[in-house]
Amino acid sequence: MGRSSTPGEGTRPRVRHAGQLGWDDGLYEDAPEKGPDSGADGGPAAAADGGHGQGGAADGGPGQGGAKRHGKTRKRRVLRWVASVVSLVIVGGAAAGYLYYEHLNGNLKKADLTLGDKKMADHKANAAGQTPLNILLIGSDARDSKANQKLGGAKDTFGAPPLADVQMLLHLSADRSNMSVISMPRDTLLKIPKCTDPKTKHVYPATTGLEMTNETLGRGGPGCSVAAWYELTGITIDHFMMIDFSGVVSMADAIGGVPVCVKGNVYSHTSAGKGSGLKLEKGTTKVKGKQALQWLRTRYGFEDGTDLGRTHAQHMYMNSMVRELRKGTKLTDPGKLMGLAEAATDALTVDKDLDTVKKLYDLAEELKKAPTKRITMTTMPNVYGTGVNRERVLPKPGEAEQLFQMVRDDVPLDGKASKRKAPVAKKPTAPVAEIPVSVRNGTRTGTAYPVKGRASAVKELLAGKGFTRASVDAQNTEAVARTGVLFPSVDMQGNAQAVAKALGIPLSAVKKSTAVSGITLTVGADWRESGDYPAPSAAEKTPESARALNGDDETACMDIQPGFGW
Repeated sequence: MGRSSTPGEGTRPRVRHAGQLGWDDGLYEDAPEKGPDSGADGGPAAAADGGHGQGGAADGGPGQGGAKRHGKTRKRRVLRWVASVVSLVIVGGAAAGYLYYEHLNGNLKKADLTLGDKKMADHKANAAGQTPLNILLIGSDARDSKANQKLGGAKDTFGAPPLADVQMLLHLSADRSNMSVISMPRDTLLKIPKCTDPKTKHVYPATTGLEMTNETLGRGGPGCSVAAWYELTGITIDHFMMIDFSGVVSMADAIGGVPVCVKGNVYSHTSAGKGSGLKLEKGTTKVKGKQALQWLRTRYGFEDGTDLGRTHAQHMYMNSMVRELRKGTKLTDPGKLMGLAEAATDALTVDKDLDTVKKLYDLAEELKKAPTKRITMTTMPNVYGTGVNRERVLPKPGEAEQLFQMVRDDVPLDGKASKRKAPVAKKPTAPVAEIPVSVRNGTRTGTAYPVKGRASAVKELLAGKGFTRASVDAQNTEAVARTGVLFPSVDMQGNAQAVAKALGIPLSAVKKSTAVSGITLTVGADWRESGDYPAPSAAEKTPESARALNGDDETACMDIQPGFGW
């Protein structure tokens, strides 16, 4: 059967290309399998949030006196926090507990954080010296095991390169008061940077044109997805967590199910046998195992039948899952808690800085600090492409960058004030006439060439303010969305702030970075016009097109696509 014009429909060749969408495609060879309800996206966030076991601590081994007792002190300290993660009360002695901890560590699969050439910028600390935390959550459609093949179907794609069909950037604010999530639709078109596969050493050159974001995973691993996100958004990413089909199912079962809601009876199944197979009655249902996976994969049947509706359903699920985990009702039983720890560690691929259960536990403790009422789920504002790309999406000009900028500046997406303090202004250590400044033209965008002469024009503006040692760096024209001033060491901070003040650039745009050797002003895409620097909006607000969904919203319910009821 040939491919239709509907995204993802039709048979898929053995090697997939950007034109073919991921998780729904060829889900079943025949009619959807009728099986028991089960499964939800335990996604990476579940692993992190679920890591905070509530069982009692197990101080393994019988008490012993003298030197032997003293010698076991260190091991017992380890077991205390291990117990809080996996409830080792059901594991007999200290040696057994330690071995189980090592077993969980061995479950975790590790990979490089980024495979791109570009070094990520340093985090900007707030006045209290705190820094935000950014984690890329990835859902892989890999059909590389019997379990994943059974759940994913589409036999034509067995062994094919995996696709990153779910991508969510989780941002935990520097003060830990709030959490924001941005989903990028899987069919978003972007330029993929050069990536080198760490195992085979194969080099995937940077794409010359636009490709779908879910193709990044097949270009060396999750580190390539991280590199693509950074180049598009400029958001520094600290960690990634990736989960596959079987991981979603096992995590959902370990959690005990997640409540989801539909506004009418829904059956995700087309006459051609496509669809996730999800069949739910109107109202709220607690989905587990395979049924939860179906919820997360459903496109046909939700809203307008596109990936955008599916993304919204994933947000509802994630919020509901976090609420269930925070209640802890399913995690007080040691056996269930141990099952969650086993499922989480076995399901996850993480970056090499998250290579132990303790590190995952510590991360979970940080994530728990943001209350559900301050969790905001959003989708990257987007517009449909044209011509052959009419069924793909692109970042929406202005609004997508606005959302990225809010995350970069640690501005809460829920519109509430955070505990952030304004950057501390420091006095310059030299007269402005003695401060060297390198000016770069970074006004290029994904759709427009750089504005000729912008660096020279801004250099002249600086000279008019007394910065007579300003010069143009024509060799570095890397595109940036927002104008900023970088400085390499703390002793230059006051001088860099003086440059920003002279031009009306906010102090929040002045950042320390090891990527520069001196004070460097890069004119961004927000200053393409001549004249003074445009004043930023007084009140930054999440665009309506981002479809913000609050973590405490228990009334969220999916609209059903006409023709998919029963």
